[in-house]
Amino acid sequence: MKIIRIIFLVMAVFFLNSCIGASADISIRADGSGRIALEYRISKMLESLGRQDGNEHRPIIPAGREDFERGVARIPGLTLRSFSSKEVRSTSGFGGANDGSDIVTKAVLEFRDTAALLSFLDITGSHASLVQGNEPHSAQMLRLVMLEPSARALNADMVSLLEEACAGYELKISLSVPKTASLTVTPPSVSAARVVSSGKKVSFAVEIGELLALSDGLALEIVW
Repeated sequence: MKIIRIIFLVMAVFFLNSCIGASADISIRADGSGRIALEYRISKMLESLGRQDGNEHRPIIPAGREDFERGVARIPGLTLRSFSSKEVRSTSGFGGANDGSDIVTKAVLEFRDTAALLSFLDITGSHASLVQGNEPHSAQMLRLVMLEPSARALNADMVSLLEEACAGYELKISLSVPKTASLTVTPPSVSAARVVSSGKKVSFAVEIGELLALSDGLALEIVW
């Protein structure tokens, strides 16, 4: 696994196949520049797995600000504005299985144009594309493939276990744009997903347990 994929954990649950809460709040200005506010939460129990078997110096999550700076430096037009990390009490479904603590990391990034934004989204693991009509001021559509379809479906017992273990962890994405926006989720069978469209801002959230159990994939289409 490449370190740059580890650095951006907005959607890292797909790489680690474990319970990690992540959120990304993206704002796009009329000129294509914008801001990304990231937050992710990981249990100390899971974080410690990367320090076993002689891997103490190869953690599975970013160790600090320098990790983010190295990742950001790979994308022209992307800048790290702030970074913080702290330990908090866990509210996850792991309960007494760990020491009751999570590591919460926050970072704010700024992008110069949509090319930098798309490069960032691709690195996080969500295949991103931006389409605009040929006419001036025509609608734009941002498509994010969050999870590819899988031929392997989990049985009911495994789904139940994932939902219990990952209770309290969510994947959240919100996008603010210059014009009124709408959000479509594919497939519609993501029953527990929360979709909110409010003028120029749309948001999507889903429990990590349900997300890991999906076999039909997951894509978001945002039009404005």
